[in-house]
Amino acid sequence: MEKRTLYVSDLDGTLMRNDKTLSDYTVSTINRLVREGLAFTYATARSIQSSMEICGSLELKLPVISRNGTVLADNSTGEMLEKALFTSEEVALLRELLPETAKCGFVSRYVGNSMEKVCLKSDHVTGFQKYIDDHAGDKRMYFTDTKDEMFSGQVGYLTLIDDEEALRPAYERVKAYPGWECVFQKDAYDKEFWLEICPGNSTKAKALLKLKERYGFDRLVVFGDSVNDLPMFAAADESYAVSNALPEAKKAATGVIGSNEEDSVAGFLEKAYAVQ
Repeated sequence: MEKRTLYVSDLDGTLMRNDKTLSDYTVSTINRLVREGLAFTYATARSIQSSMEICGSLELKLPVISRNGTVLADNSTGEMLEKALFTSEEVALLRELLPETAKCGFVSRYVGNSMEKVCLKSDHVTGFQKYIDDHAGDKRMYFTDTKDEMFSGQVGYLTLIDDEEALRPAYERVKAYPGWECVFQKDAYDKEFWLEICPGNSTKAKALLKLKERYGFDRLVVFGDSVNDLPMFAAADESYAVSNALPEAKKAATGVIGSNEEDSVAGFLEKAYAVQ
C-alpha cells in the first residue's frame, strides 16, 4: 500500500519570500497539487490573522498550525479550531518572572474567535516600539494602563522583542520552568531577538504530529529555516532546510534545497508529487 505523506512548511524565510509574500508560482503550484491530492499545510509562529493576510489564497484542506503550535486554524476562514491556554497559576508566574513585558512585549489573549495583542502603555524599548509603529494599523493591538488588564482573560502567548543581550536574562528565567514552551531567536527580518512563550505541549512539532495521527498519515516531510523549526525536523521522516536557513537548521536537515527567493518548497513539492 502506498504510504500517505503529510508535507508541512514553515512560512517566514521558507515558503515566503523576503518581501513577506508568496509568489504566483508557489500559490498556483500548491493549489494545483492540493486539488490533485497532495496533503499540505503550513506551521508558523504568526497568528492565523497575520498568516491569512499572506497565505489566504492557498486552498488548503487541512488545518494550519499557527502561533508556534498553540492554535490549529482554518486558513480560508480564520476560525480557530483548537487553542492552548496558560493556567491562571502560569499567568501569575509569567507576570512575576517577566517584568520586562511592560517595556518590550505583549500578551496575546483570545476573545471568542479573535485575538488581541495587549501592551502596557509605557516607555517602550526601541526594538519593541519599532514593532508597534510597524503595526500601527493592526486593530488587534490593544493598549492598557494596568498589568492586571494586560494579563487578564484567556492568555495563550507572550512575546518580548529587544536586543539579544537585554532579553537573554528573561529567557534564562523562563526556560527553567518545565510547564511551558520557549523560543528565543533572532527576528527573520531585523536585528532584534524575540522571546516567545506558549503553553506546554504546544510546539510546531507536537501540533503536526497531532495532525499526522488524526488524519492517518504514515510519513511526515517538513521544510524550515530557523531554530523553532528544529523540533519539527526531529519529528519528521524527512526534513529540508532552504539554502538561506541558519547553520543549525542545515545541519539538522535531511537535505538542503534552494532559497526562499527561488520558490524552492513549491518546486520540491511539484517534483516529489510527480513521482508518487
